[in-house]
Amino acid sequence: MKTFRAIAFFAFASLAVCSIHAQAACGPHGTRASMLVTTDWLAAHLNDPKLVILNIGDKTDYDAAHIPGAQFIQMQDVNQRQDAEGLSLQLMPPDKAAEAIAKFGISNDSRVILYPSKDWFSPMTRIYLTLDSIGLGAQTSILDGGLPAWTKESRKVTQDVPHPAAGTIKPCANSDVVTTISDVQSNIKKSGVAIVDGRDFEFYSGEKKSFDKGGHVPGAGSLPFTTVFDADGKLKSPDTLESMFRTAGVKKGDRVIVYCHIGQQATAVYFSARTLGYNVQLFDGSWQEWTKKDMPIETGAQAHQ
Repeated sequence: MKTFRAIAFFAFASLAVCSIHAQAACGPHGTRASMLVTTDWLAAHLNDPKLVILNIGDKTDYDAAHIPGAQFIQMQDVNQRQDAEGLSLQLMPPDKAAEAIAKFGISNDSRVILYPSKDWFSPMTRIYLTLDSIGLGAQTSILDGGLPAWTKESRKVTQDVPHPAAGTIKPCANSDVVTTISDVQSNIKKSGVAIVDGRDFEFYSGEKKSFDKGGHVPGAGSLPFTTVFDADGKLKSPDTLESMFRTAGVKKGDRVIVYCHIGQQATAVYFSARTLGYNVQLFDGSWQEWTKKDMPIETGAQAHQ
């Protein structure tokens, strides 16, 4: 059985690498089947040589206990803290992102598993998006339920810290992962494009302000990032997520643009949309850039319910 699992793992990894090189434009995006793994799957593959496990959360939690082989990572390790325009948490240029990601021992043929120590879902999905942006999305997964699911089953944890050699990544920039403010502006209330606000509803409605302004991009629907994972930290079912996107105004065949405060929270919505096979992009500048450039704003309850 162990031999079979090893063969299956390397077959998967080989297919992923072949797919990367077979596509002239870039690497493929993941599907729900590749984007989520179970605790059973991870336990069976802990010793696979191409596996890289990344822990997202408080450093003190990581130091206290983490999954064997896991490294500690923060969003800022693989994203710009601030770009030339003063916008927070922006994607690095592909070559710089690849260099930063490779420091964790990741190469083009690695199988990468992300998991949160507790409920750090959007920092985790932001790192997923970063990997997706350079062509590694199809070989990157989230451990469904994170560390809580792992420890609930009394699986082994450790305080040992791995120090892998740097990997080698030839980036293959996916142009359909993030989008620009001009794209959002030109698609306000346009048929075939659904703009979705991933912040808590009180910011969407205007009850609370973000960057000194309340409200949302005109025509945008609301799908708070906190609602896509269940109480056990597992991604909700496809049917439930489909219903949530429909409530947010997404119609079959729509291109979806998601945004939040600075491009972090909405990545949980981005991740969810990718598991459903949606054509989805993150507006990386999000509300920070929208308000900074004095774009139009709507307030009030969601119009699509």
